Amino acid sequence: MTASADGAVPAAHRKGEERRAVGVACGAHALHDGYTDLVYVMLPIWQSEFGLGFAALGLMKTVFSGTLAGFQIPAGLLAERFGAPIVLALGTALAGLGYCLAGLSNGVPLLVAALFVGGLGASTQHPLASSLIAHAFSGARSRTALGTYNFAGDIGKMTLPAAASLLFVVLPWREAVALLGGIGVLAAIAIFMAMPRFRGVHAPPPKTEAAARASGALRNCGFPLLLSVGVIDSATRMAFLTFLPFVLTAKGASLPTVGLALTLVFAGGAAGKLVCAFLGARIGTVATVWLTEAVTALGIVALLPLPLEAALVLLPVVGIALNGTSSVLYGSVPDLVEPARRPRAFGIFYTGTIGAGAVSPAIYGLLGDAVGVPSALVVVAAVVLLTLPITLALRPALARSINAS
Repeated sequence: MTASADGAVPAAHRKGEERRAVGVACGAHALHDGYTDLVYVMLPIWQSEFGLGFAALGLMKTVFSGTLAGFQIPAGLLAERFGAPIVLALGTALAGLGYCLAGLSNGVPLLVAALFVGGLGASTQHPLASSLIAHAFSGARSRTALGTYNFAGDIGKMTLPAAASLLFVVLPWREAVALLGGIGVLAAIAIFMAMPRFRGVHAPPPKTEAAARASGALRNCGFPLLLSVGVIDSATRMAFLTFLPFVLTAKGASLPTVGLALTLVFAGGAAGKLVCAFLGARIGTVATVWLTEAVTALGIVALLPLPLEAALVLLPVVGIALNGTSSVLYGSVPDLVEPARRPRAFGIFYTGTIGAGAVSPAIYGLLGDAVGVPSALVVVAAVVLLTLPITLALRPALARSINAS
């Protein structure tokens, strides 16, 4: 890397690093999220192949997702010690190797081991790719770039399972899965070679000792508040998606219509990750979260009395608000955490939000059994509104971070 006499990075070189960062992060997100959702495609095949019951199939998904969630914080710590490029590259290779092993499995024990390996590798992507984007971009541009990165994950969720379905037409499932796993091994090499290293960029301006203490206190307070909003938002999203099919069925929806409705929500959600990232960069985190969470709460309540046709029209709007908040929240992590600790912070943030999304259907399911689905959804909508005062408490930390950048 060449630099000017004052240590600044040349603009052309900086732009090149930004493009490489976006390419690596978005590519890794698409591949890893595609691997995560590929498990859903494989479950019926494994049921037939190994004679598994639904409890065992649920365990298969839990092994992958639980390992992914549980090892994100260690992945961030490893990146701080050994560097993000090597950890993300090895994680991508492991994620691909997990599917290669699944293709070789001749029994349930090896298949479980393969899913553990795949989940272990996939745990590196969220904290490290997010941190990469945060290092490459600053301020409002960081929020926009993280929104693009989040959108790339949805692209992977659609394309990789679809590619697998096409491969199953021409290849046995073992060969098809091994082929898809090999893509991860090749991608790991590309990630390690292409990933920028970012030495000497975004150096913070010198601060007085008093200013440093004040900024540190606000940052330390701000991140837990942001995480609290993320936990509530993620729990809401998963609870709503759990209850939605039953709400629509009660309105007379057939199974294909329920599938269409979920597609409308997911499509709106993918668009929301981009739209709300740009909106957050323009009007700020607090205003955007208030807007999206208010629309989410109102949309959930409005769905209950609407007829089926009107509900289907409303669902993409709900999807935009439901998923869009996440881009704004992820984009605010760099504002509240020192650069050296961002991999660890993103690991904590993703672990908290994914964990909340994993347990909330069970908790809200108990509530649904007790009071019924409509009443449970009203509670879900009310809980969403708890994010609003928390976000207001977060405003001083975000304002100080923005002013200091």
